[in-house]
Amino acid sequence: MASVRDDPILERYFKGHKAAITSVDFSPNSKQLATASWDTFLMLWSLKPNTRTYRYVGHKDVVTSVQFSPQGNLLASASRDRTVRLWVPDRRGKSSEFKGHTAPVRSVDFSADGQLLVTASEDKSIKVWNVFRQRFLYSLYRHTHWVRSAKFSPDGRLIVSCSEDKTIKIWDTTSKQCVNNFSDSVGFANFVDFNPNGTCIASAGSDHTVKIWDIRVNKLLQHYQVHSCGVNCLSFHPSGNILVTASSDGTLKILDLLEGRLIYTLQGHTGPVFTVTFSKDGELFTSGGADAQVLLWRANFSQLHCKDPNKRNLKRLHFESSPHLLDIYPRSPHPHEEKREIIETTDSASRAVAEKGEDLCGYFLNPSLMPERSSTTVKKKADLSDLPLESQRSVPLAVTDALEHIMEQLNVLTQTVSILEQRLTLTEDKLTGCLENQQKLFNVIQQRT
Repeated sequence: MASVRDDPILERYFKGHKAAITSVDFSPNSKQLATASWDTFLMLWSLKPNTRTYRYVGHKDVVTSVQFSPQGNLLASASRDRTVRLWVPDRRGKSSEFKGHTAPVRSVDFSADGQLLVTASEDKSIKVWNVFRQRFLYSLYRHTHWVRSAKFSPDGRLIVSCSEDKTIKIWDTTSKQCVNNFSDSVGFANFVDFNPNGTCIASAGSDHTVKIWDIRVNKLLQHYQVHSCGVNCLSFHPSGNILVTASSDGTLKILDLLEGRLIYTLQGHTGPVFTVTFSKDGELFTSGGADAQVLLWRANFSQLHCKDPNKRNLKRLHFESSPHLLDIYPRSPHPHEEKREIIETTDSASRAVAEKGEDLCGYFLNPSLMPERSSTTVKKKADLSDLPLESQRSVPLAVTDALEHIMEQLNVLTQTVSILEQRLTLTEDKLTGCLENQQKLFNVIQQRT
């Protein structure tokens, strides 16, 4: 049985933002941390003590997402001001602006080679951009509601997206077509991402669930119901065997994906937790939330626990590709043993929820999901059972494709009408200007006569 040698510990916390933290990301060398906030600023923190922090000003509204490029020489950010910005992460923080979306932009993600950027927006579209030429390449339209997150696969051949239309879609970046569709009858995914080897996706659900899907056999593999409020974000450990999740219930949960069970509940934030991510080496992870704090945690996972799962799977007949999670994951829920360990955190990591906490929760999730209370303890739990695996509920593919095609045509029609309205407005403005000029000329002629 896999084991964890030491408990995760809260190492540091960063205070500087004036409102909720919406997104965090480590630099590739794990020496810096970039954060985005409701206060419209980005901040760049050094993990070395007593080192200067930089604040980047440019966005005019809430910054919803931030990410380092794979080389670490650029930062990308998305905002409710409908723009995407590329920043040079140095003391000057120069930036360039991408405009293309017609509604707030919810997420940004670099491709593994750093050449492309994918953005998701409340205008129901996903857009792909060329980073170096800083130009728009193409849009993906099939979602019928706000798109909350879009991510490249590790090899860059696929994009996964999730929307408030209660679907998760897989896109082929070559054909630019939707090649897979997962639907849900209850909630929608707030966040979605590929596992490190690209065979599976994990979704963070507004219905309090975390789900793991195998995109090659198109099946739901694991379904965790461990949070008491909506799940806002998740992050895979680089080994792919561990998942950390952030929720509006004020907690982080660490899931052992090989054993299919919850192993830790971490409580350090004093309100909803909106974002969480592992460092590239897996030694650290960081979280941010409505309390405007960024917490830095040391994972302390043993090397044994992070070994390649292929070594546990020697009975497979074909080794040309990574194993399906069905070959690794349990097919039935694991009963949890009664074990509890509590680690008290004595630093001042707790603060009052930011003034706009309730508004923020309404932006990320339903306000009714606000937690009533939270504490500053780190608990090791093993007494919550995850639900058994569920089969995918979906409409027949032909019907789905037909409906999606109809919605795509309606979206095109809507955009056409919008363009016509804009042109009509311009024509009316020009006509008004002509009439005003004509009246002025008429008045001048009358004065002269």
